[in-house]
Amino acid sequence: MINQIEPWIDHNELTELARVVDSTFVVEHDLTKEFENMTKELTGSKHAIAYTNGTMALFASLLALGISKGDEVIVPNITFVASANAVILAGAVPVLCEVKKSTFTIDINKAENLLTSKTKAIIPVHLYGQSADMDEIMAFSKKYGLKVLEDAAQGVGVKFNDKHTGTFGDIGILSYYGNKTITCGEGGIILTNDDELAEKVYRLKNHGRDTKGVFIHDQIGFNFAFTEMQAAIGISQMKKLPEIILKKQHIHDTYEKELGEIEGFKIAYLDPRSSPVFWFTSYVSQDVDDLTKYLEGNQIQTRRFFYPLHMQPCYQDMKYIKNINSNFNVSENIYNQGISLPSSYNLSNDNQAIVINKIKEFYETRN
Repeated sequence: MINQIEPWIDHNELTELARVVDSTFVVEHDLTKEFENMTKELTGSKHAIAYTNGTMALFASLLALGISKGDEVIVPNITFVASANAVILAGAVPVLCEVKKSTFTIDINKAENLLTSKTKAIIPVHLYGQSADMDEIMAFSKKYGLKVLEDAAQGVGVKFNDKHTGTFGDIGILSYYGNKTITCGEGGIILTNDDELAEKVYRLKNHGRDTKGVFIHDQIGFNFAFTEMQAAIGISQMKKLPEIILKKQHIHDTYEKELGEIEGFKIAYLDPRSSPVFWFTSYVSQDVDDLTKYLEGNQIQTRRFFYPLHMQPCYQDMKYIKNINSNFNVSENIYNQGISLPSSYNLSNDNQAIVINKIKEFYETRN
């Protein structure tokens, strides 16, 4: 099987993990600080606070922004469910917004009609390694006084107008889940340039304390601690990131070159202001169902796009979410036509050639 995505893990991760064993510190110590500092250097963010995973990073970010019961938060309709579920967990209401046909990211022109007196924030999602349009999102948020929480779970290394995703708004998050561009197995990072927000999100993950090891808690907090094992893997992965980015660019460019002449099979549009990191190389096609089955029958794994939130079974009772009955034709068409091809760093030239040849074979047979 040619896998659609898998992490690049080798002896380098073992070398870093040995540092944890030698130190005997397993939770949030020197390696975690090192990983946070590497993230600050990568992103240019003043603060980078490691969290147990990206979903809890979103949740804590919302709490730090003061989002609470009854508030409404605008969320794009195509994203992983964590973007909306974190809002629900914070006691607020996600309000679904249509996305752009071009980049699949939030369509800010559709967001204006969603505003009410309860709207407090917007969550742009940087999807599949490409940035949302942060120029128009920041202008929109400034005009209406909204907080901006960037979901850059898929945005490690991604820039918009030469500025790293997750650093435009009040606060942002990155994810290091197992299938991301780089991984800690699980893990997330909160980014902010605001000292007060940084203090809040640290307290929230540390049981409401500013310092570990004391037992007077100034506020209600939780345990969203990172581990030194996660940090060790993250440090190794961060060192590999430049090479991963180059390889993923090569994979994308090869697909684009070799498959560019196939009618009805088009590579996803790229905003020229975005400097993408191709977590996945994605296409749109009218033949996604049949193509997926054909490739699977030839031991090639692909991936469909995120299922639109308005169609998710868990939201159909409309108890926790708003605006699911709007017209989401763009989202539905994107889902029905979207496919992500094998895009791992580990994808060999020979295996990519097999994928390309099988796609060509499929379309030659259909035509």
